[in-house]
Amino acid sequence: MREGCQGTGPGRITPDGCAVELYARLPVGDEPDVVAGAVPPGARILELGCGAGRMTHALLERGFEVTAVDESAEMLERVRGARTICGPVERLGLGETFDVVLLASFLVHAGDIGVRRGMLRTCVRHLAEGGCVLIQREGADYHTNVPRERVDPAGFTVRIVSVEPADDGVDSVHAEYVFPDATWTQTFRSRPLTPERFEAALAEEGLRVDRYLTEDGMWVRAVPASRTRT
Repeated sequence: MREGCQGTGPGRITPDGCAVELYARLPVGDEPDVVAGAVPPGARILELGCGAGRMTHALLERGFEVTAVDESAEMLERVRGARTICGPVERLGLGETFDVVLLASFLVHAGDIGVRRGMLRTCVRHLAEGGCVLIQREGADYHTNVPRERVDPAGFTVRIVSVEPADDGVDSVHAEYVFPDATWTQTFRSRPLTPERFEAALAEEGLRVDRYLTEDGMWVRAVPASRTRT
């Protein structure tokens, strides 16, 4: 397990505390539409931390070519129709570039700064000229509006049960996913990032915000800092 991560519930638990069976059940939201609205049709997408393919499959249905990366072989077994690569995102080196690099699932909030930097460097390393990086951030009240819960229309409940200080600006987040037939929990470490700190983290790796794609600021289109603004 990665430091500070654990998970419980039926089936295989990945190194970051995710349950494979849970992630195979979770429905996709509006994320694929956000992506489709920010990139050219048919773009080649490198999806980092794809999990069981929740977004992968929706992007394939929209006509994108997807290379899906995850460190869990068990997660990748659930992915259909995409090229898959198994390995840690922060150390990925494919020797090729893509129109779009996708870093979703709040991965940019990794508690370990070295891991976050490695992930952003992976994004830059695999970005084709003229391409963009799409990043999903946590909401503004993610660490403060606790406890909270959301009942999904599909019939399950997601709870953020607690957010507690761990060390040096990092919080330990405990979540529960309650289905009629099973319950999963996940504990992981997350580093809060104000917009200013987020943009500074991008700048450290040679990226800048091109624009925020959603009103809540959770989805961001980033480009190389050296690219001329238009």
